[in-house]
Amino acid sequence: MPAKLYAARAALHFWEEPCISGTRGSGTVFFSGCTLRCIYCQNRSIARGDAGQEISLERLTEIFLELQGQGAHNINLVTPTHYAPWIAEALEKAKKRGLSIPVVYNCGGYEGEESLRRMEGLVDIYLTDFKYMDSDLAARYSNAPDYPAEAEKALERMYRQVGNPVFDGNGMMRKGIIVRHLLLPGALRNAKAVVDYVYETYGDNVYLSLMNQYTPLTGDEGAELPEPLNRKVTKREYERLVDYALELGVTNAFIQEGDTAKESFIPPFEGTGL
Repeated sequence: MPAKLYAARAALHFWEEPCISGTRGSGTVFFSGCTLRCIYCQNRSIARGDAGQEISLERLTEIFLELQGQGAHNINLVTPTHYAPWIAEALEKAKKRGLSIPVVYNCGGYEGEESLRRMEGLVDIYLTDFKYMDSDLAARYSNAPDYPAEAEKALERMYRQVGNPVFDGNGMMRKGIIVRHLLLPGALRNAKAVVDYVYETYGDNVYLSLMNQYTPLTGDEGAELPEPLNRKVTKREYERLVDYALELGVTNAFIQEGDTAKESFIPPFEGTGL
């Protein structure tokens, strides 16, 4: 992405974990671009920068305050990593002008030390992916063989910043970490390894969110995805992952029920709220 701010949508969002979306929605800003190039990307139009428009730092500051005024439970920064300097400055300005709701850093887990350091004291909740513990899978699907090592370091930095989870009286998260793992078809072993690492390292101090909503879209240039990415996750695959987490002793986790693998879960990126 160019050295300017680009975003594709800013609106109340109701499809996050219950302690993030609540009843009024999460004040979500979808930024354009991404640090990864996953071949199965569920939000390709913004990840590749095809959707989005340039906004000023002042406009971003106003957006944060507008979302708070609309009743958002929090400010939710989606794929913010590559805009960390601008976002940090906009948050600082917004907080001086009355922004008081928690700030959620919603990222892919492939985070550098510098960007996370810039967020310290500004971010209350990390809503982060942990996609791979299998380097070969990370290389094949995301061209990032170092993903497991980088994600481990990033999660450690996040935990040092925000610590153990804190909730308000209505069950809304005020502080803490939720680690998301999107189960991929045929990748149950990798998913179990992610759960192993997160739970053995942080116990129930970090929430897990085990997701079955993988949707097999077409790949780059409209090409068909390779097997097994060209199918949905089976009910049996997901049940085995959830059972494994329970057997480990995981109690702080979110799971999904029913058929969530639908394109309707992907919002339109048409510049709403910008």
